[in-house]
Amino acid sequence: MENTVIQKQDIRKISAEGLKTFLVEHGEQGFRAKQILEWLWKKSARSFDEMTNLSKKTREVLAEHFEIRPIHVSKQQISSDKTIKSAFQLFDGKLIEGVLIPADDRMTACVSSQVGCSLTCKFCATGYMDRERNLDPAEIYDQVVAIKNQAEENYNQPLTNIVYMGMGEPLLNYANVLKSVEHITSPEGLNMSPKRITVSTAGIAKMIQKLGDDGVKFNLALSLHAANDSKRNQIMPINESNTLVALKDALKYFYNKTGNKITLEYILFYNFNDSLEDAKELWNFAKHIPNAHINIIEYNPIENAQYKNTDPQTLSKFARFIEQKNIPITVRRSRGKDIDAACGQLATKTAPATVSA
Repeated sequence: MENTVIQKQDIRKISAEGLKTFLVEHGEQGFRAKQILEWLWKKSARSFDEMTNLSKKTREVLAEHFEIRPIHVSKQQISSDKTIKSAFQLFDGKLIEGVLIPADDRMTACVSSQVGCSLTCKFCATGYMDRERNLDPAEIYDQVVAIKNQAEENYNQPLTNIVYMGMGEPLLNYANVLKSVEHITSPEGLNMSPKRITVSTAGIAKMIQKLGDDGVKFNLALSLHAANDSKRNQIMPINESNTLVALKDALKYFYNKTGNKITLEYILFYNFNDSLEDAKELWNFAKHIPNAHINIIEYNPIENAQYKNTDPQTLSKFARFIEQKNIPITVRRSRGKDIDAACGQLATKTAPATVSA
């Protein structure tokens, strides 16, 4: 008689009750479920052998029926400005990216939410990739853990902030993104403050409203990059079905429901959206968003796109106009200019490596 091969399940997709039921059915004590979940989400265990307060028999039962699918660093680049960019390989061989962005007052992890992206933004390397699939909550969580370890090992600093600004559109992976935030912020997980987390969207009005209805605790950023519909349609096709008026209403709704911080991200492209008239349009949009903060971002050019970074003088004039209108503004300098730091660049250049579990 042939041995039956057990199809192993991803243990991080099993609920606490499901895990407890499994343990009892296999002659184990139900309370062990809490210990196992602590190993998975608080201690970030990558194998059952690490779970040293479980008996060898219990670990063998777990290994027989379940697997842990951690991500692995496939390629890593360190910039002269200390930015660390990683191509992470998933269990199925697909690649995503994550970035550690050091600053004087913070250590920020930038994480991906999808493999590729479906939104085809014309200035973004990921926009030229196909969307292959959504990331599981554990795959997002693993990026945070890996980048947190990089901050501690390379710079002896704790991770302070997380931005969902990597590959993919977070609000098109809504349930998994919110579940990942739960694991990251829970006392049973990494116990980070949701106020230190920002989720960035290209602008899906109904999902922004859903964030408000769900009472999320994290901050929201809108990748705006043009404050009139004609220009925004050119660079972000999502705007054709999510106009600036719809986005403005959705952001106001989100703020009224949550009171959470809203950031408007604006990349200045040379001779496209960098005039004083563009600045006036940005101000006219921002003044309707309660407690809005504007981030002016230097562009990190990519091979596929025709767009270039604006010149320093134009940037200064643009920023000064906004400042004079008494709207908080920060100029974010481009990081990792000497590495493949633009979103999607490293993943498109990195061939999947063979990894051992």
